[in-house]
Amino acid sequence: MSNIRLGDYNQLTVTKEVDFGLYLDGGEEGEILLPTRYVPKGTRVGDTLEVFIYLDQDERLTATTERPIAKVGEFGYMEVAWVNQYGAFLRWGLMKDLFCPFREQKRKMVKGSHHIVHVHIDEESYRIMASAKVEHYLSDETADYYHNETVDLLIWQKTDMGYKVIIDNTYQGLVYNNQVFRPIHIGERLRGYIDQVRPDGKIDVMLQPSGRQQTIDFADELTDYLIAHGGNCPYGDKTSPETIKEVFGVSKKTFKRAVGDLYRRHIITIEDDGLHLV
Repeated sequence: MSNIRLGDYNQLTVTKEVDFGLYLDGGEEGEILLPTRYVPKGTRVGDTLEVFIYLDQDERLTATTERPIAKVGEFGYMEVAWVNQYGAFLRWGLMKDLFCPFREQKRKMVKGSHHIVHVHIDEESYRIMASAKVEHYLSDETADYYHNETVDLLIWQKTDMGYKVIIDNTYQGLVYNNQVFRPIHIGERLRGYIDQVRPDGKIDVMLQPSGRQQTIDFADELTDYLIAHGGNCPYGDKTSPETIKEVFGVSKKTFKRAVGDLYRRHIITIEDDGLHLV
């Protein structure tokens, strides 16, 4: 399957129109069907489409314009749709559910439960499968990150110390509890910032940038808040840290730094009743 990436997005050209859909040029693999329900309106022979390629119930290459939660090589948070004697089948955004055999489950999956899984191609059957044994698919090489570098996070597990996260679909990291200023959930994807890569290779992650960059970022957010609320913000120096954390998702220290930054730039005035846009 040299020119078609199974379990991934492919740019393919429409070669033929039939009653039940379109055929796409699969190169060495021959024509690949894009069923009618997935055909974008106005598509003609000769057009090129971005499609996701997977195997249908009869193990034939099939195209879809639907986008799964995760493609081959990625991690995703999925719900169990049903279970049989061979394993569990997960909802991953396509009509055909994603199979996770019992051998790839860390704990027995039951209908309605949710799990972080890795999507891969099974070497024996050449089918797209899921594995809940996430650790097997994370890199154990030392990451080359710098302090405050922006990364993509997938919240993986809650621990006593904080939350285990998957960084850039490659590395394991940890967000400590004192870095969490708003509710976060297993399976949530969000932006994060590298605090440090430890000598043992473990990675500490922050949900806000530290230092000056954090002040700049939140100053922009606070300005947006003021604009959205008629130029007024009832919170100020006397507001409790708990309220600031609940409303803005940052520490009182960050809030005060951003207020000072906006005041020095003559963007706001500070009054007894709160902050006001100039």
